[in-house]
Amino acid sequence: MKHRAAAAAILWSFACGPALAEPLAVKLVNKSHPTLCAEDDNVQIDVRGAAKRFSLEAKPPAAIGTIVVDSTAPDFTDCITKDEPPQPGSERLRVILHEDEQSMLVGYRVTGFWRRAEVPLKVRDTVTHQLQLVQLFVKTPKGPYEYLVLYPLDGYWRARPLPPARLEQVAYGTSFLVGPVEQKERPYVPLKDIAYDPQTRRFTLQFEKGGSATLTVAPPTEQTAKIDIALSHEVRGKPFLTFRSMYVTESNADSARVEWKTPGAKGWREAPVMQFKGGEATTFRLGRVVPSRHNTSAPDMFAGPFVK
Repeated sequence: MKHRAAAAAILWSFACGPALAEPLAVKLVNKSHPTLCAEDDNVQIDVRGAAKRFSLEAKPPAAIGTIVVDSTAPDFTDCITKDEPPQPGSERLRVILHEDEQSMLVGYRVTGFWRRAEVPLKVRDTVTHQLQLVQLFVKTPKGPYEYLVLYPLDGYWRARPLPPARLEQVAYGTSFLVGPVEQKERPYVPLKDIAYDPQTRRFTLQFEKGGSATLTVAPPTEQTAKIDIALSHEVRGKPFLTFRSMYVTESNADSARVEWKTPGAKGWREAPVMQFKGGEATTFRLGRVVPSRHNTSAPDMFAGPFVK
């Protein structure tokens, strides 16, 4: 009986060990600033601390059940365009990096693109160079549906869940970066290379200055697009995670509120994103509580729990 009990305890520890890990408090730093332009990523929340494992989820906004006609068109009111357009004669080349019965990974290469950085991407034994955009699709009865994008040159990601049946798709909204996050004109993550394992849907990032991270992507549902993230080591002196989003007014925003749990708290705390003073959190959400006239269906982003 003792041997049987011991074996059961070992199996229980393997099955439940990671889930029982003590949540770790991380520091949230709000670097958001006002803007008049709905295409500016003026919301920035940096996450610092000793965490090495956590999950991210893109979940439908509270207003998803009320949306009949979505609003996803760009809004350049009061905007000043800063990015340089492709050079004359540039071509946009589509490359299928992997395809199977459940999913498809696609990359795009723009000849004459204004940025010259190179981040090779490997799928099994094939390495593809000079990609500016990578898209992950899930195959549905309606056809392939893109639910995750990566911009390899600066380490930006976006995720979205499946749309409800009445909508063809939901909008992308808040971006995230998995660190170490550098900061110049805007935050970015310098990547050395990327590998993708189709069997596990796992991206492995090698960082330019050392260290790595894995992002394991679950198949999306209408309720969530979930990503489990593991860093090879603690990121010191820099954010290990950054969210970027847009806020003009509460009714014109991709994210408008922050909700967070502090260590030992009996309830959630919440604040408008432009008034959020930062603080410690074991889990938090960046999202909206009222409908936006821009990117109405864009998901809220949840992060945590954070563990070592």
